[in-house]
Amino acid sequence: MGVRGPIVKSLSPIPMSNSAVDPNLSTYNSQAVADYYAGLNYLTPCERLVFDEYLRPGVAILDLGVGGGRTTPYLASNASRYVGVDYAPEMVAACRTKFPDLEFHVCSAADLSAFASSSFNVVLMAFNGIDYVIPDETRLQALREIHRVLTPDGLLIFSSHNPRAILVRPSWNRERVQEVARSIVKTDSVLFRPVLRFLIAGRVMLAGAQAILKSLKRSARRIPTRAFWRGHGYLFDPAHGGLTTHVAVPREVIQETNRFGFTLLRISGDDYPCTSHAWVTDWYYYVFSRSATCGVK
Repeated sequence: MGVRGPIVKSLSPIPMSNSAVDPNLSTYNSQAVADYYAGLNYLTPCERLVFDEYLRPGVAILDLGVGGGRTTPYLASNASRYVGVDYAPEMVAACRTKFPDLEFHVCSAADLSAFASSSFNVVLMAFNGIDYVIPDETRLQALREIHRVLTPDGLLIFSSHNPRAILVRPSWNRERVQEVARSIVKTDSVLFRPVLRFLIAGRVMLAGAQAILKSLKRSARRIPTRAFWRGHGYLFDPAHGGLTTHVAVPREVIQETNRFGFTLLRISGDDYPCTSHAWVTDWYYYVFSRSATCGVK
């Protein structure tokens, strides 16, 4: 299972058979892609919100789809045991180079036989990693395996793409506009504030126009797809040359995960601190608790 960054998404429809072989492994196992993920070293505001609330000091954490170790420093710093796993050997090699004192393994999320039952308090799949555990039966087997390796009071935390995110919020960098204003007039000039207000007004209008254009393009790609109308399915992500991506609305994610012995505790949009919206939020972070038994055998 590879790792997925928050690159600007433009998911398009793609046919996907349950019997298909995972087409993404060769991409994630390339040196260039592994180097890209190895260079990431941040958490999103949504991740910090969820991790700070649910990751208690001293827990044992299994970081599935660890990629280049983006989440490793934060997670390992307070864990009694931290293990990173990825199915791409190049990703694991990058992690071992960056963090030689920590434990990493090459294996699939659907086969965690290297780990004993009830051996982790938390299983984490950041950056929509579960959406790249394909085809469907592989993802379902991964949920069984995760249930097995979690302690009875364990937590499953992951994020997943929303196929109905067709609207794009306007965005712009206020600090960049201020820099441009300062390059035109000095900050102590009486003209500085008028110039700044003029530039801000222009940037706001430009950001609005860009958001409308992006929303129209995204709507044209997604609305005709089965995944959009059914609320789940597969789309094509052009990142890194192209990735087959599973997508699902929260209702579908929750129903599927419930079948495998998990109960929802929290759902948060990746666009936090903005308010999440079904047509806007690109992906959601979910926190589930492990039930006593796995409902599907």
